[in-house]
Amino acid sequence: MKVTYKLASFEGPLDLLLHLIDKTEVDIYNIPIKEITDQYLTYLSDMQEMELDITSEFLVMAATLLFIKSKMLLPKPPISTFDEDGYMDEGEDPRAELVRQLLEYRKYKGIADHLREKELERSLIYTREPVDLTPYVPIVQENPLKGIYITDLMSAFQKVLRRLVGRNVVTRIKRDEISVKDRMKEVIHLLQLRGGKLLFSKLFDDDITREDIVVTFLSMLELMKMKVIVCYQHRLFDDIVIQAREGGIADGFAADEVSY
Repeated sequence: MKVTYKLASFEGPLDLLLHLIDKTEVDIYNIPIKEITDQYLTYLSDMQEMELDITSEFLVMAATLLFIKSKMLLPKPPISTFDEDGYMDEGEDPRAELVRQLLEYRKYKGIADHLREKELERSLIYTREPVDLTPYVPIVQENPLKGIYITDLMSAFQKVLRRLVGRNVVTRIKRDEISVKDRMKEVIHLLQLRGGKLLFSKLFDDDITREDIVVTFLSMLELMKMKVIVCYQHRLFDDIVIQAREGGIADGFAADEVSY
């Protein structure tokens, strides 16, 4: 692995060359090789006086600068050549390779400086592990009418109206065909025929109506109230037993007490 040693405030010979070019404010595409070479050698001389270790890279760059300087001092050959397009080719500039290296180094150095700034900005940001924020999420009640349109409501309302029309059945109330007083007499007559004891179900025939049942119950209540009969069951939900009291049937009941 290659190790880079930082000398003073420069990292490598290209870094030092860029510093000298920026300091003298010269065009990097037209480097004054003589002036830059002299400054570069002066810097190396100062490093030797300070007893600093000079790496081989700095010495190789110094040799390269001297080579370019000597090449540019030599007179150019009088014979010129022409390229494929017919233009005069005066030969490649000895500084071209050095300029290419400096431009590439400057580009990567700018990128490194940008990343260093981003690293510094990121180091000022404190982060924490993600936590469960579910308890803080507001609970939104689901709309109970979601997916229902006004046409659906109208259809449901019309169905309810149609059912209500069917329920509006007129019931005709019929007048009682038998009074409670008459039914009481019939119950007493049946008890006399059955020996004073009778089942409640035996009071009705197959053509029994609701009115007959109500009138019969009322007559039994009146007879129990007058202490003419007693009613009981042997077990829960068994048929009701109607039994005449001793002397109750013989005494009969006061007809004036029942007016309906």
